[in-house]
Amino acid sequence: MDGSVRYKKPGRVLTKIVNPFVLFMTRAGISIWGSRILEVRGRKSGISRCTPVNLLEVDGIQYLVSPRGEGHWVRNVRANSGRLALLIGNRRSEWIAHELQDSEKSPILRAYLRKWKMEVGIFFNGVTADSQEEDVQRIAADHPVFRLSETKSLK
Repeated sequence: MDGSVRYKKPGRVLTKIVNPFVLFMTRAGISIWGSRILEVRGRKSGISRCTPVNLLEVDGIQYLVSPRGEGHWVRNVRANSGRLALLIGNRRSEWIAHELQDSEKSPILRAYLRKWKMEVGIFFNGVTADSQEEDVQRIAADHPVFRLSETKSLK
């Protein structure tokens, strides 16, 4: 990354109402459209950090997409060699995240927008799942995408 990737900070409704609600439901074991709690060690503090994410499956492969850009969870995943955990209720699965190159992101970004356009479409600068390929490629650098490989599951 060249440092030019932007981060779009979530608004008050998201941080004060939506995220706490999704965290509560996901901790209770109820996934809302693929929601999981991402747990990753903080790159500076070393303390586990949790944030709600949408787990996307495409052709049997799991992905995490950062619709808002290069936020803290993205930087923490990179700093931890891709090691992270996804939680739903009392189920925990551990993964290694492999970051995709911009040229590989198009089908994943399209699938993500197809599934969560109403929730995250505003962060994609007018690009939709049906946009021209050059438009999807134009915004690819602004949205980190990780392919996940499961390491183990704990009940």
